[in-house]
Amino acid sequence: MLRDRIDDALKDAMLAKSQEVVAALRLILAALKDRDIAARAKGNLEGIGDDEILALLQSMIKQRSESIEMYEKGGRLDLAERETKEIATIEQFLPEQIADDELVDAITSVIIEEKGKTLKDMGRVMAALKERYTGRMDFAKASAVVKKQLS
Repeated sequence: MLRDRIDDALKDAMLAKSQEVVAALRLILAALKDRDIAARAKGNLEGIGDDEILALLQSMIKQRSESIEMYEKGGRLDLAERETKEIATIEQFLPEQIADDELVDAITSVIIEEKGKTLKDMGRVMAALKERYTGRMDFAKASAVVKKQLS
């Protein structure tokens, strides 16, 4: 289970006295705890599952990527470097990402299966992609490709 891998990585990082990795893993676990609490309010007493954890990790990477851009524009390379290291720590828990050429093929096949013809079908196509490729696909890139193919 992904949650166990994160806990084990935190223990290993603490033993190795790797402060940056420990800090990044604690951020992940804090975000997980927040999502678990929200899930309990909705009746899910066991917390979120691996698919939701993968989506959480991807959103954390996206946030950090945006922060890196802002820090670099502001001349704060030290903070950009820290965010880059956090991304590397988070990425170790994600499955291998789909290559760009495979991304286009996967999107094309889903569009065909979902009978997508116009931009009105984009939501349905994106939902099918998220169901099948959570954690393995960058949905920002996928959205642009879907939009282009449906236009």
